[in-house]
This record gives sequence, structure tokens and C-alpha cells, in this order.
Amino acid sequence: MNAKKTGTAYFMISAVAQKYHIHPQTLRLYEREGLLKPSRTDGNTRLYSEEDLEQLETILTLTRDLGVNLAGVEVILNMRRKIQLMQGEVNAFMEYVKRELARGIDDWEQRLSTALVKSTSTDLVRANPPNPPANAGAQPPTKKQAR
Repeated sequence: MNAKKTGTAYFMISAVAQKYHIHPQTLRLYEREGLLKPSRTDGNTRLYSEEDLEQLETILTLTRDLGVNLAGVEVILNMRRKIQLMQGEVNAFMEYVKRELARGIDDWEQRLSTALVKSTSTDLVRANPPNPPANAGAQPPTKKQAR
């Protein structure tokens, strides 16, 4: 792994242990338990990324400050991952709905303007009807008038 190529900072186990005041064996335990997954060099040296350190800080907060055991930490981290995935799905769905609504509004506006044009032309015909035939408005004679 070459940290210079990716531009990401990586930390060796001794530096991480010193920074967080924990024993390197504790970091190894967290890795065995699947709570941390540091990358490795070709020589098999553990390298911790910024994301790994954020995960470690969460683990330490849960264990030190809140008294959660490692099994509880695992459950919490899994739930957190699932929530993040679901949030991503909800965000993607919301974007889809927005696009469809925008498209639907455009379609609706187009249909509305077409309907208004038709309605306006019909109203113009009603307002200015063609000249009626001469007897179109005449009433048929009643029986009394016919006599």
C-alpha cells in the first residue's frame, strides 16, 4: 500500500496506540473481533486510515464513556452501518421522486397549456358565434297565433 499515491494519511499501530492511550494488543483485539479493519502493507504491517481512527474513536467512546461491551459495540456499529445504507437509499429515492415530480409537472404544464389553448379557442367561438340563419332566433308560432 502506498499512501503517497492515494494522498491519504495512514498510521502505524504504535502511533495509534500512543495517540489513544491504549495497548497495541487492544487494537489487535478490535481487529480480531471485526470492529476495525486496518489495511496492510506488503510486509503485513497494519496501517490505520482516518476512517479507521474515526471508527476507533466511536469504539472507545462506547466502551470507555458508556460502558458498552464489545458485543454491544458490534451491534451498535452494525446498526449504524445499516442506518447509513438506508439513509443513502432514502436520499436516492427522494432524488428519484423529485425528478419524477419535475418531469410530471412539466408534462402537466404542457397538457394544461394545450387545454388552455383549446379552451380559449372554444371560448372565442362562444363569444363570437357565427352569424345565425335569419329564422334561428324566431319562436315557433303558438296555437293561438296560428289561428
